[in-house]
Amino acid sequence: MADGSGFWALLGALLALLSAPGTFELLMLTVGGILPSRRQRPPSPPTFLPPADEGCLRFAIVVPAHNEAEGIAACIRSLRACDAGAGRFAVVVVADNCEDDTAARAEAAGALVLTRHDPDRRGKGYALDFAFRQLLAGPFDVFMVVDADTRVEPTLFVEAQRLFLTGADAVQSRYCVDNPGDSVRTRLMNVALWGFNVLRPRGREFWGLSVGLLGNGFGLSRATLEAVPYDAASVAEDLEYHIRLVQSGRRVRFLDHATVWSAMPSGERASRHQRARWEGGRFRMIREQTPILLRGILAGRWREWEPLLELWLLPLAFHVLLLLLALLPPFALSRMYALCGLALVGLHVLAAIRVGGGGWRDLQAVAAAPFYILWKLTLFKALLRGARKDAAWVRTDRESSPHDR
Repeated sequence: MADGSGFWALLGALLALLSAPGTFELLMLTVGGILPSRRQRPPSPPTFLPPADEGCLRFAIVVPAHNEAEGIAACIRSLRACDAGAGRFAVVVVADNCEDDTAARAEAAGALVLTRHDPDRRGKGYALDFAFRQLLAGPFDVFMVVDADTRVEPTLFVEAQRLFLTGADAVQSRYCVDNPGDSVRTRLMNVALWGFNVLRPRGREFWGLSVGLLGNGFGLSRATLEAVPYDAASVAEDLEYHIRLVQSGRRVRFLDHATVWSAMPSGERASRHQRARWEGGRFRMIREQTPILLRGILAGRWREWEPLLELWLLPLAFHVLLLLLALLPPFALSRMYALCGLALVGLHVLAAIRVGGGGWRDLQAVAAAPFYILWKLTLFKALLRGARKDAAWVRTDRESSPHDR
């Protein structure tokens, strides 16, 4: 067309298509996350318990720890204070390539300690695989993973046991920020985790989907680990392993009434490193797993469609940028779509605050979101480095929880 309207229509449509899968995923999970949970058909009976131990699960609580001497005792105290219900549990710390006295302090606090030294293979995935391979030779029925900087709700194991006794393959608890009041950055991070780690898993649970693994506060049955070994070694090993679980026909259930909390960095430098590792690893998974999941869907494995949509829903700051780009061309349909998409993002954030139990201070923190999006743009080179196949795992500098002060 002479007036160029065809060009703008095509550009607007293309820009809208970039974010359309993520918008659909966000809509589905937001709606499911705010609706009351519904009764679902009970899972099949458990197959991993010896008859003599019916109703009494033996938990191994695995705590991967790299140079965590300062906070490991507090984490172990929190775990040992939990209600075991009718089950039993042992806390097992994996002292992974430590250069401090993490192992000694963990042992003094009452944990079993496994020591691993392998400087060529560093990272949480390697530490967990090392621990699981040894612990599978023992009497454990369930393997829970809790990070070394974590405080847990006392009901964690009772809630997990409830689902495992009905045949769950895996479970994931709520995972939230332990120090939201430290700064605007940590409060905004808390709102983001309410969306990613509470609202979206609630939505998946509502629709009968696998809720995902968040890297902290998750559990795997013996049968699951024996069938799908934890040999995921990327910097996003939890996301990588979850995709394998779904591909194997297994589902992660959500523990909506149990929470684990970790302190998040309030300083710019530590936050930069953490976001580069988390989101760079996610971009790597998008690149590597998209063709694999597409082939699975084309082969008729329809259960792989939601993990694919999850990958295509970019971190919310980048999703918003895509929607803003779709607003630019003078094409009515793409602009209407972009405005609806931005409104949905706003609804998603409000719903996250609602299900997370937040209030006015959290709404005030959201006002800083535009500055946070601009800050995320400055991380783009770091994210690209984190997305490389040879990206190294780097420990985030710890900040003390308010409960330890």
